Amino acid sequence: MKIFKTSVLALSLLAFASGCNDNKFLDVAPIGALSDDQLNTPANIEKQVIAAYSQLGNDVYRAPYTSMWPYGNVRGGDAYKGGNGTADVDAFHFYETFTFNRVDVGNTDELWFLLYIGVSRCNDALRRLDAVDAAAMPTKAVRQGEVRFLRGHYYFLLKELFKRVPYIDQSVPTDKYGEVSNVDLSNDALWTKIADDFRFAVANLPETQPETGRVTKSAAQAYLAKTLLYQAYVQNDNHAVTSVDQAKLQEVVTLTNQVINSGKYSLHPDFATNFLTAGDNGVESVFAIQFSRNDGTPKGRTQRGNELNYPMNPDYGCCGFHQPSQNLVNSFKTDAQGLPLFTTFNNSDLTTAADFQANTVDPRLDHTIAIPSHPYKYLPSFIFETSWLRDQNTYGVYMSMKETVLPTDPSFQKTPPFMNSSKNWALIRFADVLLWKAEALIELNRASEALPIINQIRQRAQNSTARLKTTTGANISNYKIGLYSAAQWNQQYAREALRFERRLEFAMEGYRFFDLVRWGIAGDYLNTYFDKEKTKRLYLKEARFTKGRDEYLPIPLNQINFSKGLYKQNPGW
Repeated sequence: MKIFKTSVLALSLLAFASGCNDNKFLDVAPIGALSDDQLNTPANIEKQVIAAYSQLGNDVYRAPYTSMWPYGNVRGGDAYKGGNGTADVDAFHFYETFTFNRVDVGNTDELWFLLYIGVSRCNDALRRLDAVDAAAMPTKAVRQGEVRFLRGHYYFLLKELFKRVPYIDQSVPTDKYGEVSNVDLSNDALWTKIADDFRFAVANLPETQPETGRVTKSAAQAYLAKTLLYQAYVQNDNHAVTSVDQAKLQEVVTLTNQVINSGKYSLHPDFATNFLTAGDNGVESVFAIQFSRNDGTPKGRTQRGNELNYPMNPDYGCCGFHQPSQNLVNSFKTDAQGLPLFTTFNNSDLTTAADFQANTVDPRLDHTIAIPSHPYKYLPSFIFETSWLRDQNTYGVYMSMKETVLPTDPSFQKTPPFMNSSKNWALIRFADVLLWKAEALIELNRASEALPIINQIRQRAQNSTARLKTTTGANISNYKIGLYSAAQWNQQYAREALRFERRLEFAMEGYRFFDLVRWGIAGDYLNTYFDKEKTKRLYLKEARFTKGRDEYLPIPLNQINFSKGLYKQNPGW
């Protein structure tokens, strides 16, 4: 009977339509929608630019790209996945162990998709910006610079995650997207395309912007320096570093000098300020994702990408992901001079409360890692306890703190069952600019010039203990951090010091794995890491890094299928 009624209705509608010679009454513009042409006004183009910005923080817990923690920290040996065992968001377990990763992991496909939404929004805005008259839109060139910076950012993330991706800009018609392969450009040529976006941004952006959060010339100079630094480590098709481009390193030095000499940036006197809402858009923030709450939207614009990473206590409630590794905790040990223990830091573990007093440590330990019996997030009376952990038998007893805020912080927001905040997330800190310069100088065999830069970073860490106190006013741990001397400072030692410094300064901020890959040391480093860690974490017993494959995620199988085989898979997958 249902089939009969449906058929009669369909035939009736067909007869009605056929009996009307003039059906123009059907041509009604949708209510509440704009045509493509209507978007081509200065006011609406401005909104398209904002849409490109908004994708910066549109990630989700399954495929985060705000802090890149599953890809940069979990894959880099600085963190365990965490959560409720290995099956809880199992894609992150696959990333962590490498052995179990596959081409059909849905989270990888979603990550690709979300980043290409960012590219698409940029291309749409640029297509309209290119066509508008500058007389009608005086901000045209500046907005073009902003959007090309944003497109450069989305492509940079795609590049460091997948290496070979299809490069589509605003000149490619949508009906031609299916003709663009992910291997049309060489590895070096793709880096150059990304750098070109940042070069355009440098040429067209102002030193300051009237609205907080918009891209400036200095931010573009910094991101161009980062891109060239990555490009300088030349890789072959099997991801091995074959040479280091000295000309690009020299340009990195020039660009970082321009940012430094702008006079707009400095290190916060206290390292902690970077990870408190008080530090948002402060002197160390070169470019940051702007988040918000109570902004008229249902849930605000909060850090969805980090929402799994809060402890499991009554003040928070979920979800216990992103736990620092024992290896990372041990790396904060210092010797009698307060210097890192490059080769011996992992010979013994810091585990008990007494260990953090019996051994000297870098203060950045307690800025970065929540440790049982230590105050949580600079509140002496708020003590981190093992009961806050979700699965300590699998993942140990530490939690990450840089991305979290106190439950009393004005930026904190519960979006049940998850926790997040409207605190900004810095994509480029001034400390990064300084260490990019130091790295380039070392690789240019000008290590002596890098010494004071690295010591500047360490001096700030040395001075950052005021918030690291117990209720009695005593230091939480036994802090000792020293400066490097010129006596031992040759290129090889300086390179080791720089690489260790980047680990300590940016621990749990999402960079570690990508540093290891561009330096060409990921395979040896991570397999050494696994050999030791699997004796402490049984779930890592099958973990193994395969050189020539695991430096990059696989091109998602869905994308290869959508391209009808045009996209080529990365080596080894």
